[in-house]
Amino acid sequence: MELKLKYEKNFKHLEGIIKEQQGNYDLEMIRKAFELCVSAHKGQYRKSSEEFYFHPYSVAKIIVQLGMDSESIAAALLHDVVEDTDIQLEQIKSMFGADVALIVDGVTKIGRIQYVSREQQQAESLRKMLIAMGKDIRVIIIKLADRLHNMRTIDSLPDQKQRDKALETIEVFAPIAHRLGIRSIKDELEDLAIKHLDPIAYHEIEGLLAAKQDFRESTFNSIRARIEERLGHDMPGVNFALQSRVKSIPGIYRKMFIQGKDFDEIYDVYALRIITDTVTDCYNVLGIMHDMFRPIPNRFKDYISTPKPNMYQSLHTTVIGREAVPFEIQIRTFDMHHTAEFGIAAHWKYKEGITKNNKQMEDRLAWIRQILEADEDASDLIRTIKIDLSQEDVFAVTPKGDVINLPAGSTVIDFAFAIHSAVGVRMIGAKVDGKIVQINHVVKTGEVIEILTTNAAGHGPSRDWLNIAVTSSAKAKIRSWFKKERREENIETGRTALETELRRNSVVLPEKEMRELLEETAKKQKCPNLEELYASIGYGGILLEKLVPKIKEDYVKLIKANEKPSIEEYIQKHVVRTPEGVVIEGIDNCLVKLSKCCAPLPGDDIIGFITRGHGVSVHKRDCVNVPVNIAEADEPSRWIKAYWADSGQQNFTSTLQISAIDRDGLLAEVTNVLFNMRVGLHAINGRAIKGGNCAISVTVSAASVEHLKSIIAKLQKLEGVYSVERINQ
Repeated sequence: MELKLKYEKNFKHLEGIIKEQQGNYDLEMIRKAFELCVSAHKGQYRKSSEEFYFHPYSVAKIIVQLGMDSESIAAALLHDVVEDTDIQLEQIKSMFGADVALIVDGVTKIGRIQYVSREQQQAESLRKMLIAMGKDIRVIIIKLADRLHNMRTIDSLPDQKQRDKALETIEVFAPIAHRLGIRSIKDELEDLAIKHLDPIAYHEIEGLLAAKQDFRESTFNSIRARIEERLGHDMPGVNFALQSRVKSIPGIYRKMFIQGKDFDEIYDVYALRIITDTVTDCYNVLGIMHDMFRPIPNRFKDYISTPKPNMYQSLHTTVIGREAVPFEIQIRTFDMHHTAEFGIAAHWKYKEGITKNNKQMEDRLAWIRQILEADEDASDLIRTIKIDLSQEDVFAVTPKGDVINLPAGSTVIDFAFAIHSAVGVRMIGAKVDGKIVQINHVVKTGEVIEILTTNAAGHGPSRDWLNIAVTSSAKAKIRSWFKKERREENIETGRTALETELRRNSVVLPEKEMRELLEETAKKQKCPNLEELYASIGYGGILLEKLVPKIKEDYVKLIKANEKPSIEEYIQKHVVRTPEGVVIEGIDNCLVKLSKCCAPLPGDDIIGFITRGHGVSVHKRDCVNVPVNIAEADEPSRWIKAYWADSGQQNFTSTLQISAIDRDGLLAEVTNVLFNMRVGLHAINGRAIKGGNCAISVTVSAASVEHLKSIIAKLQKLEGVYSVERINQ
C-alpha cells in the first residue's frame, strides 16, 4: 500500500506540472502510460540504485516543462519499455495509438543488432532517430530530454563511461538541441558535459564568475534602472521587459580554452535582454541604447533580418557605459523570445502543433534530409553532425544582397552549392570582396562572395572538390552530379582505382575467381552489378579505404577454403558430431564430455583433450588447464581441434554467483527475473557474508554465451547487486 501511495504522489506531482501549462491534455491517457511504466519496470533499478521507472517519469516532467502535447508525455513515460521489458511495440500501438508507438520506436536504441563497432552502433542509432525525426520531430525532443536526465544522474556511472557519455553529448546531442533552438536543454547538456570532460577548467570559470558576482549585481542594477527610466521617457506606452543574463560556462569555455581569449576579453559575459512587442520597437530601442552607451565597433549582429538556422532572432550589440564594464544588449520581441527559449517545441507550447503543409517547418528541418541523403557510413555520419550542426555559423552575402548561412569552416565551394546546385557545378572560381581567391578559401562572416561560372558544355566539378567541401549538402550534390553525368568515366575510374588498390594489397586471383569475389562484394554493398560498384567508387559514393579491407578479408577466407589438405590430413580429418553439440576432428565413436573446470558454452572458443579411458574432455581455449602454446605442451598430440556444431543439444547448464548487499526479498527477485526470462532454474542457494553482503549461487540453463550474457545483464540491474560472475561447475 505504501508503494502505491508513493507512485500516486509522483503522478499527482506530474499532473500538477501539466495543469500549470493550461493546455488541453488527455490526463486519462497519461495516467495509463504512467501506470504501465511503473508496472513494466517493476523490479528494475538504475546504477544510482533508484527505481528505474523514475527515469522515464523524470523525462516526462522535462517534456511537460517544454510544453509538449499528451502523446509526447505518454511516449516519454514509455520510451524504455520496448527496449528493457517484455512489452512489445504492437501493445503500445493498440493501447495508445500509432503516434505514440512511432515516437517510442524512434527513441528506442538499436540494441538487438550486432555491429562491428560501438561507433557503427551509435551511428545507426542516430540514423534511425533522424529517419524517425523526419516523420515526427517529437522523437528527438524526447531523446534530448532522455539524454538530459541521464546527464543529470551521470555520477553513478564509472569514470570512463561518464567521459564517453559526456563526449557523445557535446558532439552530437547538444548540436542537435542547438539546431532545434531548444536553448534550455542545449545549455544544460553542454554545461554537464564540460563539467565531466574538463572539471578543472569548469571550476576555474565558476571561480572567475563568482569573484565578480557582487560587482556585477550592483553595476547591473544601476544600468537597469537607467535603461527603464530612459525607455519609459522616450517610448511612453510601449510594453517592454528587462532581463539580465550571465553567459553560460560552455560559452565562456569555448572562447577561453578553444579561441584562446582571456576572461576580460570576452565582452558578452554579462548581458541585458530587452523584450518588446514589435520589430519596429526593437530597432527604436537599439537606437536609444546606442545613444545611452558607446557601442564597441564590429560587435553588432542583426539576427532579426538574418535569422540563425534554428530560427533564432534578436539584435545583439555590445556597448560600454560609464562604469567601464563592457556588456551585451539583446533586443527581441516576445514571440522571438518564446522561439529562443523553446525552439521547435514552441509549436506545441503555443498550441500551433506541426502541420504537414507548414513550409517554415519543412525548411527548418531540411538539414535532417540533407544528412540522410548524404548516405554516409558510421564515422562520416558522426563527423557530418559535428560540422553541419555546428553552433558556430558564418553569414556571407551574394552580390545581390542575399545572405547565405553556413557552418564555420565552410569553403566557397559550400557557398556556391548553398546558392543552387546549378551554380555549384558551373563554378570556375570565386571573388571575395572583389578579389579572386583560391577554391579552398574559408568563408568568413560579412564577406561578399561572387561565384564565377561558365556555360561551356561538359564543364563540371572536380573530384578534388569532395576533399575541399565541408558540408554534407555540397558533397552530396557533387557526388550526385558525377553519378548522373559521368557514368562511363566513373566506371573506368572506379575499376582502375580498385584494381590498383587490390594489387597493392596483394589480392591476386585468376580472372574468373576475381570477378566472382567482386560480384559478391557488389551484393554486400547493395549494388545490383559489378559495373554499379565501379561507378560508385568512381563518383565517391563508396570509399576504397573502407572497401578494400573487407575484400581482403573475403580473399583470405577464400584462399584458406581452397587450400588442399595433405594425404595424411585427408585420411585423419573427418568430422564427428557428438550429442553435446561439439564437432571433434580426427577421432570417431568416442565419449565426449564438457569439462567442469571451465564449463564451456556454445559460442566459447574450445579445444579437446584425449583423456586415458574417459574419451575427449572439451575445455574453453582460455581455461587455466589449457596450455597457451600447445606445441610446447608435455603431450601436444593429445590436444585436438574441436568446435561447436550448428545443431545439437540446445541448452547447457551454467552456474552464476551473484554478489550483493544483503536485503529482504533479494532471493525472490532473482527467482522472478529468471522466471520472466523463461530461464530454466536447476539450483539456487544463498549465504550471508561479511560487511552486510551476501552471495547467491544459481544454476541455470543457457542456449549460448550470448544468452547467458543477457541473463547476467538482467540480474545486474537488481537493486544492491554489484557483480554477477560465471563460475566453474
